[in-house]
Amino acid sequence: MGKDNLSNTVANLPFSQACENNKDAILTIIQKELKDSRHVFEIGSGTGQHSVYFASQLPHLKWQTSDVAANHDTIKAWHATYPAANLYAPLPFDLVQSSLPYNPSIDQSYDAVFTANTLHIISWLLVERLFTLATDALPLHGKLIIYGPFNDDGCYTSEGNRQFDAGLRQRDPNSGIRDKEDLIDLATQHDLTLSATHRMPANNQLLVFRKTVPTP
Repeated sequence: MGKDNLSNTVANLPFSQACENNKDAILTIIQKELKDSRHVFEIGSGTGQHSVYFASQLPHLKWQTSDVAANHDTIKAWHATYPAANLYAPLPFDLVQSSLPYNPSIDQSYDAVFTANTLHIISWLLVERLFTLATDALPLHGKLIIYGPFNDDGCYTSEGNRQFDAGLRQRDPNSGIRDKEDLIDLATQHDLTLSATHRMPANNQLLVFRKTVPTP
């Protein structure tokens, strides 16, 4: 599938402009970060737009989608419109589960976990849970890749991010843009090390954490 194909006729599908805007920038990075990976678990696949695009451009990967059940029809609709042999239907998942679910048809453990634009819309308790579940699922040197807006040294990286954060916290005081340093500290507690920070368009960042201690 060509890079521009997903921009064509999507009028009948639920659509996220943010996914459309950031897909190429994210792809440029994960093509390198995931070149040695084989099985990715995506937390919070949303509309499914990222999954169909990334799976088509990364054919060496098995791309496993997931989300709460209410979003599955939308994800499946995108998958039906842009099918790929390495793209898998969403598994039911929320962050209160005891582990990342596995597709019984795939005889392969996850060696990467990807999530985009999720940490600022969930509580800190669930952010901690996300790191716990990812660490438990990943092998030594497996990667947790997180895309979204983050603060640097407790400061907003733009006025737009400051306003965005205020709106988030007004709707839900438990949500909000996370400080990157807090995430690094949390990762350390879960045997994960920040291996790369990629500056992205629209004042976003892509953080890559690598598991440094094997699961007992």
